Amino acid sequence: MAVLSIGQCRPDQAGIAFYLQNSFGASTQAAATEVEAFQLLEQGKYELILVNRVLDLDGSDGLALIERILASDHGDTPVMLVSNYPDWQEKAISSGAVPGFGKAELNSAETKQRLQRILHG
Repeated sequence: MAVLSIGQCRPDQAGIAFYLQNSFGASTQAAATEVEAFQLLEQGKYELILVNRVLDLDGSDGLALIERILASDHGDTPVMLVSNYPDWQEKAISSGAVPGFGKAELNSAETKQRLQRILHG
């Protein structure tokens, strides 16, 4: 089972990957940019795509990237926004994403339930 994580800084990416591996046995592939993300999507199958609210490397808009992913050939893959801001989570859900989580909530029971629905851990 694989997760594509887009736009996280290195410490956050390491924490997310560790959590997903230990909690669900999921491997995590990281992409720093939109171009890299779409290249990886073309190369493999992912059960979940995580998108940071603001991509760390280039500062691009994660919500806009979510919309492009959902409008692409990969739109059937669940996409979650990684953001601590509830208003941004609502925007992402309105755009078609599934309810996501913030990095501060990574170890919460609610986050685990949300991920479990998709990753069946």
